[in-house]
Amino acid sequence: MAFSRGAKHPIGILYSWLGGSKCSGHGYSTLANKHIPVSGVEVKQITSSTPRYAQSISAPGTFLRKCTATASGVDQMGLIKQLRERTSAPMKDVKSALVGCNWDIEAAQKELRRRGVVWASKKSSRTASEGLLALAHNDSKAAVVELNCETDFVARNEIFQYVHLLVEASSQQVTGPFPIAPEHLEDLKLNLDHPKLSGEKTVKTVVTELAAIMGENVRLRRGVAMSKTSPGILSTYLHSSPQPGLGRIAGILSLEVDDQHTSSDSLLHIGSELAMHVVAAKPLFITKELVSSASLEMEREILKSQAEASGKSQMAIEKIVEGRLQKYLEEVVLMEQKFVVNDTMNVKTLLDNLSKEVGCPVKIVSFLRMEVGEGIARLEAASGSEPVA
Repeated sequence: MAFSRGAKHPIGILYSWLGGSKCSGHGYSTLANKHIPVSGVEVKQITSSTPRYAQSISAPGTFLRKCTATASGVDQMGLIKQLRERTSAPMKDVKSALVGCNWDIEAAQKELRRRGVVWASKKSSRTASEGLLALAHNDSKAAVVELNCETDFVARNEIFQYVHLLVEASSQQVTGPFPIAPEHLEDLKLNLDHPKLSGEKTVKTVVTELAAIMGENVRLRRGVAMSKTSPGILSTYLHSSPQPGLGRIAGILSLEVDDQHTSSDSLLHIGSELAMHVVAAKPLFITKELVSSASLEMEREILKSQAEASGKSQMAIEKIVEGRLQKYLEEVVLMEQKFVVNDTMNVKTLLDNLSKEVGCPVKIVSFLRMEVGEGIARLEAASGSEPVA
């Protein structure tokens, strides 16, 4: 009798495990709450009034509940991974968006894009002095566009570089001389075909979404376009180039020839070397005649104050100033600079030799040198304040 009495409750509990209630007493199963009878035994939710030995025997139900929760967790992690791959947003933001959208991945992606506009706005006051230059050119025109970010790590990101090349390609639609203001580029349409950015969008929208993906301030800073003279050639050079069309320093140089039928490999070769020279030597003027009187006077005053500190006579000071002024012109005037490829001659001599070779005068009409981040103020790390662009 003792055995049969003790066996009545365990048999009912066993039926409840096998027949319907997987998680009795924990509210996870609707079957248990509906009191569905199994083989004549009424299965009820275990409560505090249930005998203690029956409660303790509910461990298998707990085990099954944990298995079900783990399966759900796997699905959630899969959704988090998918949304991370689509947006590159931080893990905590991805999970927050999914939870807020009841794990609807499409709705969560839209929510992240909406938040991205807010994030980009908040980050827009931070210093963005890294980035890349994108340069494109054809036979008649060259254009370079600077896209900035906060760190070199983001500048090396393939999404950043993909967007930058598209923006540069769109700059070819802009007509007129340089420079190109950012607002002239922002309304241009881009057709994107990237796993994380796709469809037709304006440059301004793409830059905003890119800032949200990267988690940094991204800004389209400036652009410059240059057209060649006719007859003549346009040469370009990119320094520190991670891939064709991108780099940290760009040089563009326009050469003019008197004979429109002149076309030689030497002309193209020297043009390319001079574009590289512009990047390396950092000239400010083409000829001495183009140096402004204000620049000369300012430099003269600086040199004079330095020479007077030596305590020498006025006549000696004047000679020192004139000698140093000549040295200054050799450093900043392109035609007076030593040619970086062959420092036994200056650029003027190089062009004279080239003119003799091609049979007509060759001269430099214009040049451009652009470097990432130049002119952007950097605050000292010790200031402790939030950097601004």
